[in-house]
Amino acid sequence: MARNLHDVAVIGAGPGGLVAARWLASQGFEPTIFEQRQTLGGQWTGLEGISGVWPTMHTNTSRVLTAFNDLAHDNDLVFPSNRDVLDYLHRYAELFGLTSRIRFDTRVERISRAENGWLIEHSGTAEIFSRVVVASGRFQSPRIPLVSGLKSFTGPAGVRSTFAYRGPDSYLGRRVLVAGGAISALEIASDLAQLGAEVTVTQRRQRYVLPKFAAGVPSDHRLFTRYGALANERLPQDEVDRQLKEIVVEAGGTPQQYGAPAPGPSLLAAGVTLAQQYLPLVAEGRITVRPWMTGVDGKSVTFADGSSADFEGLLFGTGFQLNLPFLDDDIRTVIGLDAVHLDADRYTFHPDLPGLAFVGMWDQSGGYFVPMELQARWIAYTWSGATPAPSLAEQRSRVDACRARRRTPQKTRMNLTAFTFARAAGVEPHLKNWPQLHRALLFGPLAPNCFRLEGPDALPDTDVQFSRDAAAFGSITSNEMTDREQRYWSLVENS
Repeated sequence: MARNLHDVAVIGAGPGGLVAARWLASQGFEPTIFEQRQTLGGQWTGLEGISGVWPTMHTNTSRVLTAFNDLAHDNDLVFPSNRDVLDYLHRYAELFGLTSRIRFDTRVERISRAENGWLIEHSGTAEIFSRVVVASGRFQSPRIPLVSGLKSFTGPAGVRSTFAYRGPDSYLGRRVLVAGGAISALEIASDLAQLGAEVTVTQRRQRYVLPKFAAGVPSDHRLFTRYGALANERLPQDEVDRQLKEIVVEAGGTPQQYGAPAPGPSLLAAGVTLAQQYLPLVAEGRITVRPWMTGVDGKSVTFADGSSADFEGLLFGTGFQLNLPFLDDDIRTVIGLDAVHLDADRYTFHPDLPGLAFVGMWDQSGGYFVPMELQARWIAYTWSGATPAPSLAEQRSRVDACRARRRTPQKTRMNLTAFTFARAAGVEPHLKNWPQLHRALLFGPLAPNCFRLEGPDALPDTDVQFSRDAAAFGSITSNEMTDREQRYWSLVENS
């Protein structure tokens, strides 16, 4: 039997597991966190095999959005270093008494259904818990695409995923090919180019590229807003696309202005990557851009345009596979788990698996801290009864809709997931209740404290704190909308 009805096993002591345990404990549950390593932090530990963080890495999300509500960063860096984030997670765990709940060096081998809950098998033993939260991470199994002849590559620096990159030493003074167009590929390519490697980037398609800091304001404060979430719901997608493209191009220009290939006309189809130095390095000739690679023969790589070149190292920043090897086959079948997708109501629950929840298992643009905390609150509030649980019919309808999207692009945006979870948890602030924050709530950053204005666990003086965070870096310093903001908002109001 389960020890009591409030036992919860949380798989993983990274950001998702920690914030899930914090909110579960606040609702009277007794979470036990299973962590396979000797320390907490997940990706932010920098440990080989479980982390894709390299020593000099900084976030591409601002400190305001790389935090949970209850704890601010303890320095004024706009973009925290990987060490800053790890220290932050340790402080967060201590603040909420989570460290004592973690079983370190405990690898979960299997999760399966039991008569009275969920069977957790680990380290040669087994325990039953009433509920389980799977927060083991979405980005642990790098995906290297099939390329003809790749195994024949003979360059001295070898073939490696950016997930395994730990510094430039193996590449300095060498010809390096970096494959991919997302953040790790472009950031590592930029680092290597500035340190003396001869860098070429190969991409399937050219993305739009936005500097992570433009005109003194972090770009995630511009891109991931409540207005953007409302526009996505109420306006035609071509208008959403046009508005996002207008913001990106105004702040960062187009890739072709820097000498990179032109992306497609649709920003939503092409994608956007936040990278500060990449396009200027292309403009300076320190990074060369080629179409996608089609074959490898020894050191020689052939590209889709028929050209070829020799390289001494290959780095792949080409995404990740969803990998949850500890789930029993029965669970895997119910959720239809594959390398990119699982069927769940808003990435979280399945009606045929009561007592099981997932945290952080979606793919998105933008930081994960804010939406993961909202997802954790939704789980805790649903299980405690603080907010009504969705009906089985509603859950099945949402799972069916999720399943229908399998053959479409899976990447979403941070503001869309944040408001999905905020509404589910009952913590979306109502604009009419906060006229003095109208502009900040629409066009300001999705600072985590804006989701403590209303609903369960609302806090006094949160409006003052949110106003301060919205004004950070000169982003939203008054309640008066700009002409463009007024034009955009009128489209949504009249839709």
